[in-house]
Amino acid sequence: MLLTGAHLDSVKESPGINDNGSGTAAVLATALQVAKSRLDPERHLRFAWWGAEEPGLIGSADYVGKLSGAERRRIDVYLNFDQAGSKNTQQWLVVHDDEHGETEAQQAFESWFAERNIPTFDIGVGGSDHESFGNAGIPSSGFSTGISDCIHEACDNLANVDPKTETTSTDALIGVLWKLAATIARR
Repeated sequence: MLLTGAHLDSVKESPGINDNGSGTAAVLATALQVAKSRLDPERHLRFAWWGAEEPGLIGSADYVGKLSGAERRRIDVYLNFDQAGSKNTQQWLVVHDDEHGETEAQQAFESWFAERNIPTFDIGVGGSDHESFGNAGIPSSGFSTGISDCIHEACDNLANVDPKTETTSTDALIGVLWKLAATIARR
């Protein structure tokens, strides 16, 4: 199973349009594209939107904590998207989950960006909902466009999201999800 998600909440001081309306919008656009196309994937797809990421990954940790061992093993990879529309993005930050040996998704994201001459930078698991999955031994990947100047501030409004960056992020998610969905898990 490919599980794709993003958090819905923001801090009290911020409208949270980039952190993390942009990630949730990319996941929603992808889910709608899957439904519209009537994609018949080789792998089961699941889309999720988490609450209470900002105060401590509460929503995703609760979800993972309620999974049985068999349900955890069914998840081939969790794909997380946080801040997908940051302004002045120079490179996409691709999650590398070396601890759990996840290479399929991270390589797919890096290839997608490389084919378009878009630079990437490797980051580890942590700082967003993919940490809940990593803590449970579930491989993770995904990406972020980096922390904006307005993170957790009142200025994280619509003007804080770059439409071109958001479109590129959404296209990357759709392209990679399609590629992964068309293949059988390597386990």
